[in-house]
Amino acid sequence: MRNTRKRLGDLLVQSGLISEEQLQQALKDKNESQKLGDVLLQRGFITEQQLIEVLEFQLGIPHVSLFRYPIDASLTSLIPREMARRYQLIALRKEGDRLYVAMADPMDFYAIEDLRLRTGFQIEPAIASKDEILRAINKFYDLDDGVQEFLDETPEIQEEKITNEDAPVVKLVNQILQNAVQQRASDIHIDPHETKVILRYRVDGVLRTERTLPRSMQSVLTARIKIMANLDITESRIPQDGRIKVSLEAHHIDLRVSTLPTLYGEKIVMRVLDLSSSLNNLKQLGFNKVNFERFKKLIQQPTGIVLITGPTGSGKSSTLYAALNHLNSEDVNIITVEDPVEYQLEGINQIQVNTNVGMTFAKGLRAILRQDPNIIMVGEIRDRETADVAVRASLTGHLVLSTLHTNDSLGTITRLIDMGVEPFLVASSLSGVVAQRLVRRVCRDCGQLQEPTVREKEIFGKRGITISKVNRGQGCGTCNMTGYKGRVAIHELLVLDNEMRRMIMNRESYSSLREVAIKNGTIFLIDDGLLKVKQGITTTEEILRVTIAE
Repeated sequence: MRNTRKRLGDLLVQSGLISEEQLQQALKDKNESQKLGDVLLQRGFITEQQLIEVLEFQLGIPHVSLFRYPIDASLTSLIPREMARRYQLIALRKEGDRLYVAMADPMDFYAIEDLRLRTGFQIEPAIASKDEILRAINKFYDLDDGVQEFLDETPEIQEEKITNEDAPVVKLVNQILQNAVQQRASDIHIDPHETKVILRYRVDGVLRTERTLPRSMQSVLTARIKIMANLDITESRIPQDGRIKVSLEAHHIDLRVSTLPTLYGEKIVMRVLDLSSSLNNLKQLGFNKVNFERFKKLIQQPTGIVLITGPTGSGKSSTLYAALNHLNSEDVNIITVEDPVEYQLEGINQIQVNTNVGMTFAKGLRAILRQDPNIIMVGEIRDRETADVAVRASLTGHLVLSTLHTNDSLGTITRLIDMGVEPFLVASSLSGVVAQRLVRRVCRDCGQLQEPTVREKEIFGKRGITISKVNRGQGCGTCNMTGYKGRVAIHELLVLDNEMRRMIMNRESYSSLREVAIKNGTIFLIDDGLLKVKQGITTTEEILRVTIAE
């Protein structure tokens, strides 16, 4: 690509995909070993699909979508897995003395020459996206190899080799984890059934079956994961929780492991925390302009409680950590008490809850108050005791950040009072509440503007929003034919004013509080969601999946 660098940039400018300023910035940021295309992708100036189309036009090399391509699986024997991974390529088919190969970079002449010498075929390159190639390598090389090796061994040998790094079961578990990271999965589910074991990944909040494994693999697979998580492998009748830390291809991955005894054996769920991709910037959280300013103002107050609410997996931790990161400076003492500590933050004192030795949230919080903190973060308010200490901490001159499981921002007030916190304490300590959900983003590569349906116009009309076009993904190889790639948060931010505090003290109804919230210009979850649909970020179906249309 080196000799066509300038032409690639010019073509992208001519086709209106990037501006001259963006091209100059990318050329300035690029180091010697980097390709211009990669820099533009990293900066988010273009999508991989747009780059592929320009290369296809410029070089005359065909583009293939591997999603439903009938790849000849027998050709995997021609190209070793390491080589396929290193050069990011996969063999598609052979015709006579020609081998057709899909490559992420069809201008990598070293790779083409290396391949020609190794296979003895003339190489015919085609362009495919990096994600699709990695997915194909995982599908045709990795897991199948591991499963086959595993099945070739006797049960006695399998049991013996659970801790041997070269054992098939060890390779298999590593491949399962690697695939999950590559597909950006948030959870891995290993579900035992009567005759099989199903492996599922949750990608962008939706579970999908990755593959089915033979039932005979279940016990050794479970034992291997338990050993990695320091769990008791002899105990299978009670649930267990553990943690695994691994490094996969320079990615530091933290896994929270949970086992649950079911009718057909132990179900294992692993929550994947990719430490290198954690959001540490408030601007990346998807707040709209109004909410962004309100949230910044809330967390910059010296005292009070700010709560982040929503169901499990709604991105509460990411928002909390981004807020802490924003507040983190040398002149403040920030202490957190969490269960478990998900992301380690530089310059912040983090405490791990350990109920086995009596180290609870409430106990940790009391100890923190004697450590002269400015800002306290409590992982979750689960009971009255923790809520009481958090309230008292906020009333004695501390900013307290925490999470709570409620459906919306106003429900938080009711929940705290139900927990046994006095209404006058809720009114005087609570500064604001952020309710949030995660929705899937429309894939940038296959999103197309369409006319909204009659039902959509009705929904938008009810909320006083006009809509002329909606963006929908058609499904492509980049997004695994789902039409969505990545997620974005929608928020509802409630800021308590004097009128609302008076109403809370008088124990006024939920509907009265809601009227005041509307009067104060609160943007509710559904409104923020529909505004993001209007901007072409997500779809109405996604918003209705996570919010309630009134």
